Amino acid sequence: MCKSRRAVMASRPTSRSCSGNTASNSSSSSSSSVASNASSSASLVALRNSLLALRNSRQETPTLYPFSEISAVTNKFVASSSRRCSLRGKDVVVFRRPFRGDPAALPARLVAVCRSHHSSLVRLLGASLAGGTIYLVYEHSPGAPLADCLRNPRNPKFTPLSSWTSRIQVAADLAQGLDYIHHHSATIHNCIKASNILVIEPHFRAKICHFGAADLAGDILAKTNADADKEAAAADAEISPLSSPSRKLKRSDSRRMKIEGTRGYMAPELLAGGNISWRSDVYALGVVLLELLSGEEPIKHRFDERHNNFHRVSLIETAREAIGPAEYSAEKERRGRVRHWVDRRLRDSYPVEAAEHLIRVALRCVEAEAAARPDMTWVAGKISKIFLDSKSWEEKLSVPTEFSVSFAPR
Repeated sequence: MCKSRRAVMASRPTSRSCSGNTASNSSSSSSSSVASNASSSASLVALRNSLLALRNSRQETPTLYPFSEISAVTNKFVASSSRRCSLRGKDVVVFRRPFRGDPAALPARLVAVCRSHHSSLVRLLGASLAGGTIYLVYEHSPGAPLADCLRNPRNPKFTPLSSWTSRIQVAADLAQGLDYIHHHSATIHNCIKASNILVIEPHFRAKICHFGAADLAGDILAKTNADADKEAAAADAEISPLSSPSRKLKRSDSRRMKIEGTRGYMAPELLAGGNISWRSDVYALGVVLLELLSGEEPIKHRFDERHNNFHRVSLIETAREAIGPAEYSAEKERRGRVRHWVDRRLRDSYPVEAAEHLIRVALRCVEAEAAARPDMTWVAGKISKIFLDSKSWEEKLSVPTEFSVSFAPR
C-alpha cells in the first residue's frame, strides 16, 4: 500500500510537468497565431492604403494656379513660349497660348480633360488664366521630340530609331493615344505633328504632347444648336459608314486657326477654310506615319537644275508613287520601290510586306476627301496587327540561345 502511495506521489510531479508543457505549447501556438493574424492584418491595411493612394493620385483634382505663381517659376516666359520648371515640388512643363474660350467654363473643362489618363498621353496637371492667355501645366516626361529623332541636323546619318520594331512601336502608341482622345475623351487634338510627340527611352515608347490644349484654349467649341447636331449627324451618315466620336466639334475662328496650323500636317479642308474635326487629326497622323517610315519631312523644296528653280516635294506624293496602283504594278517592282522609299538608316532590315501595309494605312489617313478617311479605331486596329506581325518577324530572325557554334578543328 505504501509503495503504491509513493508511486502515486512520485507520479504527480510528472503529471504536473506534462500539464505545464501542454499549457506552454498552447500559449506559444496561440501567440504565434495572433502574430500571424496581426501580420496579415497589417499587410491588408498596407495594401488598402496603397490602393487608396493610387486611386487618389489618379483622381487628383486639377489645379487652377494663380498667375503670380506661374510667372515666378517661369521667369515670365522670357524668350520662350514654354518653360520647364519645378512647381509645388513637381517637375513640370508650362506652355502658354491665346485663350478664346469662356472663363466661366474653364474649371469644368479642366476637370474633364484631367480625368483622362493614357500611357501615350503627357498628363495635364492644371492651368492658369490671365488676361487673354492660358497657361497649361503638364507633367515633364523625359524624352526627345520625334522630329529630332528622325532628323538630327548635327548628325543626319544617325537615328535612335534605327530598328523597324522601334518605329512600329511608336506608330502603335500614337494610334492608340489618338484613338483614346477621339473615342474616350470626346475631343480632338488639333496639333498632331512630329515635334509634338515625345520618344522615351529605353523602350522607345511614344507620348502625345499638348493633349487638351486646343479644347481648353477655346479653339474647339461643342455645338449646342440642335439643328447643327442633326445636320452634322446626317452628313456623317451620308459620307462614311465608319463610327465617329459622338461629340460634334467645330472651329471657333477658321481664319486664325488656319494661320496657326503647320504646313504639311494640315488637311486640305483646313487649307480651304473648313472646320477642324477628328478627320483632320487622322490626316495629320497619316503624315506622321509617313515620316516614321521614310525619315523625311512632310514637305521639302528641292532645286531643279533643269528649270533653274525650286519645286515643292510632298511626302504624300512620293509615298503614292512608291506604292503605285496595285493592279498595274508587279509585286517585285512595287516592293523594290518601297525599299528605295523607306528610310535607308533601317539598313533594309524590316519586313517589306509590313512596311507596305503601313504605307497603305497612312495613305488612307491622308485621303484628300475627309469622308474617305477612316476613324482611329480602324487605324489603331490595323497598326496593332502590323505590330504583332513585325514582332513575329523579329522573333524568327533572332538566333536561338540553346544552340552554339564552334569553329575549332575536330
